[in-house]
Amino acid sequence: MFEWFASPEAWVALATLMALEIVLGIDNIIFISILVGRLPEKQRAKARQIGLSLAMVSRLLLLFSLAWVMGLVEPLFTAFGNDISGRDIILVIGGLFLLAKSTHEIHGSFEIQEASQAQVVASGFISILIQIAVLDVVFSLDSVITAVGLVDHLSIMVIAIIASVGVMLVAAKPIGDFVDANPTIKMLALSFLMLIGFTLIAEGFDIHIPKGYVYFAMAFSFVVEMLNITIRKRRAKAVETIHLAKKITEDDIA
Repeated sequence: MFEWFASPEAWVALATLMALEIVLGIDNIIFISILVGRLPEKQRAKARQIGLSLAMVSRLLLLFSLAWVMGLVEPLFTAFGNDISGRDIILVIGGLFLLAKSTHEIHGSFEIQEASQAQVVASGFISILIQIAVLDVVFSLDSVITAVGLVDHLSIMVIAIIASVGVMLVAAKPIGDFVDANPTIKMLALSFLMLIGFTLIAEGFDIHIPKGYVYFAMAFSFVVEMLNITIRKRRAKAVETIHLAKKITEDDIA
């Protein structure tokens, strides 16, 4: 089972797969961070850990059910001239759920603070976990199919998935805190999730959109937004300095 330990190519494949699993898990982290943000502060860390644990479990269960996963690609029926498989149905349903949830969250961002606080209280812990679990299955499909297509050894796939989720557990809180502290980043993240939702639906109808284009667009938008945040902070600091200098001058005159 671990005969690949002596193979340099296998270690390269493991490193590559781990990197890909982490990249594929970014959208999962964003989704979990936004949902967890609707919970009281004391429950967020626990929900985040359980959510990512569910992500790992769903990936491993799918990985150990390779025959079933591969069977999902068999056509079940034809729609709009395309063969629709079980995997396509899951991707379309997941994409629709992601679009609906992202739209709801964006709409909620425009509500007044009192309404937002009421929503946080109303968002039950179990309800949030159920929503995370549903999307974990959808995200896990891509993750497992990527693993199967890249390496031949099951043990490499398992190690890569567990290691990548470990990295996600470490990164989830800083990412979540950053999203919570910057409303514009949260809006951008929700836009990313809508983009991913559209991509999942397109994939479900056999319209293949290269993942590189999607991730490049997301990375470019994120860099632009980081520049905007930096500019806003510098302007705020400059205004604060001017006000402080003005106050000191007025006190000296008085």
